[in-house]
Amino acid sequence: MTLSEAEARNLALRALDRFGGPRAVYRSPRHPFSPTGMRVLTLDDVEIRIRYGEISSPAVIELAGYVFEIREDELILLFRPPSS
Repeated sequence: MTLSEAEARNLALRALDRFGGPRAVYRSPRHPFSPTGMRVLTLDDVEIRIRYGEISSPAVIELAGYVFEIREDELILLFRPPSS
């Protein structure tokens, strides 16, 4: 499934809402080896990985080739899938 950046961002925000929103993920550091340091869920047949922030690494969300950094009030695009 190919998603536009806007569709991927919207899906990412929907996924984050399931875990309390961007602030809850951004402000909730986990121990690096904690089993809850990463969450995986599927929305609209797209697998989404949410990695909680650590002291030395940002919180990120990955889906359909897109990677967004999770900030308190926004998502910042880090990578997009290669153009076909």
